[in-house]
Formats: sequence, C-alpha cells, structure tokens
Amino acid sequence: MQEKDFWEDVNKAQRITQESKTLKDKISRYDSLCERIDDIEVLAELIDEDDHSTADEIISEIKKLDDDIDVFRIEIMLSGEYDRNDALLTLHTGVGGTDANDWTEMLLRMYTRWCEKKGYKLDTLDYLAGDEAGVKSVTLRVKGEFAYGYLKTEKGIHRLVRISPFNANGKRQTSFASVEVLPELTKDQDIDINPVDLRVDTYRSSGAGGQHVNKTESAVRITHIPTGIVVQCQNERSQHSNREAAMNMLKSKLIELKERAHKEKIEDLTGELKDMGWGSQIRSYVFHPYSMVKDHRTGTETSNVNGVMDGDIDMFITSVLRGESKNIN
Repeated sequence: MQEKDFWEDVNKAQRITQESKTLKDKISRYDSLCERIDDIEVLAELIDEDDHSTADEIISEIKKLDDDIDVFRIEIMLSGEYDRNDALLTLHTGVGGTDANDWTEMLLRMYTRWCEKKGYKLDTLDYLAGDEAGVKSVTLRVKGEFAYGYLKTEKGIHRLVRISPFNANGKRQTSFASVEVLPELTKDQDIDINPVDLRVDTYRSSGAGGQHVNKTESAVRITHIPTGIVVQCQNERSQHSNREAAMNMLKSKLIELKERAHKEKIEDLTGELKDMGWGSQIRSYVFHPYSMVKDHRTGTETSNVNGVMDGDIDMFITSVLRGESKNIN
C-alpha cells in the first residue's frame, strides 16, 4: 500500500484497502476477546464463596463472551472469494399452488426479519405476486458485509407441512419453495460479456410502485443466449437502473454457473455428485401434526417454529458453515 503506483488501479487498491481494514478489525476483535477472558479470570480469582451476585455476573459475562467467540469463529470461516460480498437472494414458488405462494411469502418475511437483525439493507429488484395470495417469485439485494457468506447456506429447497388455510376441508398440505443465492460482484470482480450474446427486452412493470408503474416500459429482461439464462428487474425507477441491476444479476449467475460446473467436475471425479432436484430438500418446516424445523444436511432442529419464522435461523446457518469447515479441513 506504500508503493507509488498503488492507486493506479483504483478498484484493486480499494479492494486491498478494504481487506487490510477487515484484517485489522479481526485482530482488534481478537485482542478484545482475550482481554475479556483475562478480566473474567481475575474476577473469578477474587470472588468470595458467598458472593452470589458476582458469581451470577461472571456466569452472564461468560455466556456473552461464548456467544461473541462463536460469531468470531464463524466469520473467520468465511474466507471464500465472494463471502464478503453483498448477496442476491431469489425465492421461487414450487409445488403446492396457492399454499406454495403463501409459503414463499412466509420465507420472504423470515429472511427480511433475519436481515433486520443482522443490520443488512434490503432492496427489492423483482417481485411477482401470486394470483390469489402470497408471492410467486421475488429477488432481493442484501447489502452488508458477509451477506453472501451467510446466505449461501440457505440455497436449496425448503419444505412446509401444515394444515392449509386455503383448504375448506382442513387437510394437511405440503408446499415447496426454492431459494437461490448469488454473490453480487464488486467492480474488481467484474466479468466481460459479449453484447452479441445478449437479448434485451423491455416491458411494463407489474409490481407495486404507484403511478410510475405500468406507464413506461422501464422493466428489463435480459437473456444470455449461449446459456439460456434469463434475468429481469422491474423495481428500480428507470430503465437504465433496471438494466444495470439485471446485468449485475446475470454476471452473478454466470459466475455461479462456472463455479457449479467446476464443483460438479470435482464431485464427478470423486463420486460425490448429488441430485439438486425437488426431492432434495435442505430443510423441513413442520407446523402439523407437531412443531419442528429440521435441517437435513446437519441434523440441526428446533421446536421453536415461531422463532425461526421470525428470522432466528443462525443456528442452521452456523451449523452448515461448521460442517463446511470440517469438510475443508
């Protein structure tokens, strides 16, 4: 960073500067955790046997420290190339009709609440409402450090079992929704796309947006002809902004496609290729005949369904990240 030509490549310089700041922050947090451990040890040595209030204070501080250490360990694990990036989160309705649309909307609320608790900012890029209720599909930009690193663990099929509120006979209904998570690329991670390989269509927005919506063809749909990938954005205020957002989504999808192909090649060589179809749910949310949310990858489960649907999903995210870390090591 002290070299004379360091700032000649501004994007690269900014990335290195940010990485340097992140490393310094981690060192500072590590030192702070060590100091707290020392403070607890000193306090424990000075405590009298009958001093119950101080003992309770130490126990409370140990619990807080343990939680903070756990968060720090998880962030240390997030060392992938795109883990620090913002994320593009897309939810799609699967099998289950109106119930599935409602389930997709419930997942949307769950992730919205989780983002609020993390302090992440949300932008809606695309939204398609269900015919009777709920949401058919929605794409969000999640802005915040390590947004992709955390949310990448949510990629897959999510299954709901409950008594359907849309069925007059009160029958049990199983619904599905898929979650797709992509990293939003930074400027220095940008990739080149040949304009000849693109088909760009404009159309009128169909979502909520006041008088501006449906009056102009501001929504943009981009098709990448060689791969058949289609992306669209309609929630920005101008066609230019929608096109820019759609292009960012396309680039993220192409990066994900490249990484998936590489992963499948490795898995094919090692005999680990797995089906990612609708039969491979990563998590089940059972509301009836009992209350249980279970992650099928790690076995992590809880009966606190209401808490999970209110955004308390860190237990599932961290258990997957720990599993990935073990597999790497």
